[in-house]
Amino acid sequence: MIGGGILAPAGFRGAATRVGMRIADGDDLALIVADGPATAAATFTTSRFRAAPVDISAATVATGAAVRGIVVNAGCANCGTGSGGVDDARRMVAAAARRVGCPESEMLVASTGLIGSRLDIAGIEAGLAGIHPERGARVAESVARAIMTTDTRPKQAAARVTLPSGAALTVGGTAKGSGMIHPQMATMLAFLTTDAAIDAVGLQALLRDVVERTFNQVTVDGDGSTNDSVMLLAAGLVTLDGPDDRAAFAAALEAVARSLAQQIAADGEGATRRIDVTVTGAEDNRAARRAARTVAGSQLVKAAVHGADPNWGRIAAAIGRAEVAIDPWSLRIWIGDELTFAGDPVAFDEEAASRVLRGATVLLRVDLGVGDASGEAWGCDLSAEYVVINSEYST
Repeated sequence: MIGGGILAPAGFRGAATRVGMRIADGDDLALIVADGPATAAATFTTSRFRAAPVDISAATVATGAAVRGIVVNAGCANCGTGSGGVDDARRMVAAAARRVGCPESEMLVASTGLIGSRLDIAGIEAGLAGIHPERGARVAESVARAIMTTDTRPKQAAARVTLPSGAALTVGGTAKGSGMIHPQMATMLAFLTTDAAIDAVGLQALLRDVVERTFNQVTVDGDGSTNDSVMLLAAGLVTLDGPDDRAAFAAALEAVARSLAQQIAADGEGATRRIDVTVTGAEDNRAARRAARTVAGSQLVKAAVHGADPNWGRIAAAIGRAEVAIDPWSLRIWIGDELTFAGDPVAFDEEAASRVLRGATVLLRVDLGVGDASGEAWGCDLSAEYVVINSEYST
C-alpha cells in the first residue's frame, strides 16, 4: 500500500469545503474531478427506498458514457425527500458540472446523513462555486474527512503495482461508513480511482466481482442503507496489455477495496474491536461468504466478543442458520488458534481464547467440512455506545 488515497492515481484532483449540513465542525462537501473523460463503473444499494442521488447516479452510469467527477455531501442523505429532493440532487449535479466545466451528464452525485432532511442546496451551490480542486495527499485526506458522518476517522487506501507488461498502475480510494452497515450490492459510500485504461463494460464487471468479496462482506449492525454506493473512475492513462495486466489490475483494485472494507468494520459505531471471520470447507465461494457474514453479523457473537466470552456455541448457532451446506460432524470452529469444536466439544484454553477476544482484531475461523471453497467477512463488537449513538442520531 502507498499513501495518497483517492488522489494517488494520476489524472485526478479533489477539494472539500464546509456548507454546515453536518453538525460537527469540518468540511461536509467534497468534489472528486478527473482531468479528462473517465470511464465509470458503480454498484448501488438494492434497497427499494433509494435516495435521489442514487437514482440519478445509477442512471448516469447505466449509459456507459464518460464521467468527469463525483460530488458528495455529508450530513443529509437526501432520501425520503420527494420531488423536491430529486430537484435538489439535480441542482447539486448542475453546480458541480459548472465548476468542472463539463455537461451535467458527466457528473455523479452521492449523499450521506440523516434520512428525511432536505439539502442546503443554496449553500452547496455557493460552496461548489468557490471550490478549487487540487492534487496531493493533504487534499485526499480533506476529501476523506468531508464525507464522514459518525465515523471517528477518515478511511483511505491506495496501491501501486508494476504490470506484467512493465507499466506502473495505481488504484486509490476513500470510504465512509460506521453505522447502518450491511451492504446489499451502510450508510456506506466508497469512491475509487485508477489510471488504468479499460472499457466501461469490463470495468463494471471487475468492480461488481470485487464488491461481492469486499464491501458486501462488511457488517456492523445488520442494517443496509438507502444510499449505499461504490463508484470507480478510470482515467485511461495506463494501457492494460492482455489478460495478465487485467488480472494484476483486478488484484490491486481488490486490495484497496479490502483495506477500505476492513477500515469500515474497525470503525463501526461504538466498536472497540474488529472481527475477522474466515470460512473454509464450503461447497462454493458464495456459500463461504454467506456463512462468514452471518457469523460476523450475529448480535450474539458480537456481544460475546465485546465481553471476551469464548462461547463457541454462538458461532455454531450462526453457522447453523446461515442457510448453507454444512457437515455438523466435520464442523470445526477456532477462536484465534484455539480449536473449540471438532464435531464434538474440544477441551481448550478458555483464558487464551478470551485473550484473543480482547485483542484489537479478533480472528474467528470455521471449517464447514463439505468442500474446498472459502470466504471472508468483517464486523465489529457490539457495545453500549452503539445504542447511545443511535438513540440520539436525529436529536
